[in-house]
Amino acid sequence: MSASFERGVNSFREVMDAPIASFFSSCVHCGLCADACLFYTETGDPKYTPIYKLEPLKRLWRQEYTLLGKLASLAGLSKPITDAELAEWSELVYDSCTLCGRCTVACPVGNDITYMVRKMREGMAAAGHAPEGVIEATRKTIEQGSPMGIQLKAFLAQVKGQEEETGIEIPLDKAGVDYLVIMSSMEILGYPEYLGSLARIFKQAGLTWTVSSEAFEATNSGIQIGVSDIAREIVLRVVNAAEKLGVKYVISPECGHAFTALRWEGPNLIGRPYKFEVVHVLELLDQLRRAGKLKTVGKTDEPLTLHDPCQIVRRGGVVAEPRNLIRMVASDFREMEDSGMYNWCCGGGGGVSANHRAEELRFTVFKRKKRQIEGTGAVTMVTACANCRNVLEEGLERYHMDTKMIGLTELVAEHLKEDEQA
Repeated sequence: MSASFERGVNSFREVMDAPIASFFSSCVHCGLCADACLFYTETGDPKYTPIYKLEPLKRLWRQEYTLLGKLASLAGLSKPITDAELAEWSELVYDSCTLCGRCTVACPVGNDITYMVRKMREGMAAAGHAPEGVIEATRKTIEQGSPMGIQLKAFLAQVKGQEEETGIEIPLDKAGVDYLVIMSSMEILGYPEYLGSLARIFKQAGLTWTVSSEAFEATNSGIQIGVSDIAREIVLRVVNAAEKLGVKYVISPECGHAFTALRWEGPNLIGRPYKFEVVHVLELLDQLRRAGKLKTVGKTDEPLTLHDPCQIVRRGGVVAEPRNLIRMVASDFREMEDSGMYNWCCGGGGGVSANHRAEELRFTVFKRKKRQIEGTGAVTMVTACANCRNVLEEGLERYHMDTKMIGLTELVAEHLKEDEQA
């Protein structure tokens, strides 16, 4: 038995908590999780059934934590987990699961399959069976500060570019303000206009805010690869910067797993409550709307539809806010079939977009999103996750679709009353 395999199996034992035991015990083998998973629906391959992806972890639970399983193991009727088996399961755990949680919503007994996959990834990573792309993204996060290798110099260059474009100063390391803005790698590199849009909105609303040179990036590769210690280190960067600056709020960016890590898991990861509040940018924009501080003019007549990012909407509960904001600036908003809590994943979340070997599978399952988009007849799709946006743009290009993409924050900023920004 190799040392890495032994670490992986021991990690399985460590994560085997009461929720996992209860979930395995209560599974009724109905198959509804399969119908909720786009990897199954778009391939028809039963191996992509969500609960089946957990088979090695389930077998260990049965063999070591149930009486019948122990007896079967002693009688040689239950085979032990092998390293070769974990290598085979790597595709199921990393390539064909985006941690979207749709299977969890569909489960009739409320089993959180996403939670179990996350826990299984802990053992898979320890055993050395995480994909190379996800490992590399995690390495860059630890060594360079972001999964895409973006360092402070590159970030500051984007800040300067947005200051020049908007004519608005973007405060850096300003203590005592209300809000700390955190971005994701994809926003910094691919959609820096997000930061400029925030600068325009915040100026109109009169908010005090800053960005940090010590924690400008929030993408949490530790969550995606399944290593809690790394997830904790990434969260702590933000926590330490926020507490050093004395801000009241940290604004989670248009990035699903950053939101999950900061808002829902961060205090448990670091072992204490925050001294500030985490708010998703869409929650803040909707608060400003309700308070009359977000003032827009005109509405686009273009038919728009909305892609709901899984971690923000289904796993995070930010459902009404994006719709409130879209209706401020659009006269022809069209919901997708299976929208909101039941929306289908873009296919690239949970580290799948960083996993190069999963690319063809990702494009295959994009057919589900393609049908959703085409069913609306919309010419523009709005979303609020930079990773989703990038994955969707790649899918649109692959299938030669003319649908345009825009981030929701940028869409709102396009309709700001100009005289309100002075």
